[in-house]
Amino acid sequence: MNLIIIGTTALLASGLTLFSGFGLGTVLMPVFALFFPVPVAIAATAVVHLANNLFKIVLVGRRADWGVVLRFGIPAAAAAMVGASTLFLFAELPVLATYELGGRKHEITVLKVVIGALIIMFAGLDLSPRFAKLSFPPRYLLVGGLLSGFFGGLSGNQGAFRSAFLIRAGLDKEAFVGTGVVSTVIVDTVRLIVYGVSFYTSSFVALGADVVDSVAVAIASAFVGAYAGTRLLEKVTLRFVQLIVAVAMVAFGVALGGGII
Repeated sequence: MNLIIIGTTALLASGLTLFSGFGLGTVLMPVFALFFPVPVAIAATAVVHLANNLFKIVLVGRRADWGVVLRFGIPAAAAAMVGASTLFLFAELPVLATYELGGRKHEITVLKVVIGALIIMFAGLDLSPRFAKLSFPPRYLLVGGLLSGFFGGLSGNQGAFRSAFLIRAGLDKEAFVGTGVVSTVIVDTVRLIVYGVSFYTSSFVALGADVVDSVAVAIASAFVGAYAGTRLLEKVTLRFVQLIVAVAMVAFGVALGGGII
């Protein structure tokens, strides 16, 4: 059942990213979190996200502005290491509270509260027209890289800050897309290395075949969803889709932070 749910979500989410304004990882991570611990869910989503962007890099990577990649992507990579390490630091902290609901024991942890709050915050940012118009001068690329990389490493949410800081970097449309994809691949690669080391050295996380199977199904489904989305619709923004996804993300963030999930 978990493979069916994860695969279906990946397929739909990948297609919806073409016209909803929300990234694949933003939608997919909560579904992984229904079946696996939060650190595993974030790492599994990162693998799918990286695979999806490696496909994109073949198509648009040559358009990247490598000067901007160095100024933005290198600080992002360094900050992603810090963010990814912080994720596991939070995971090691003791449980804040426990309670029973529906005959089941639920735990409120620092990690769940932090990730739940970030999901709600980034859902709001992705939905906000004011934030969508926000941009920063090129001299702040280093700051943008640090912010994007840190939150990318911590929760996987990096797209909102990346776009806001790259939009005024003097790039044409093709270079903007290519630079963004290359920077994303850099962050995903670095944070996955940190996740891998942390999984190897942490006793609270066990990676089994079910995780590998779920990631494989999600990757295949995401490719199918992306292909289907490009065939069915042009890249436009549908407000009602944004609202539905945003409400679902806020609901999940509240449920996660409250220990229900």
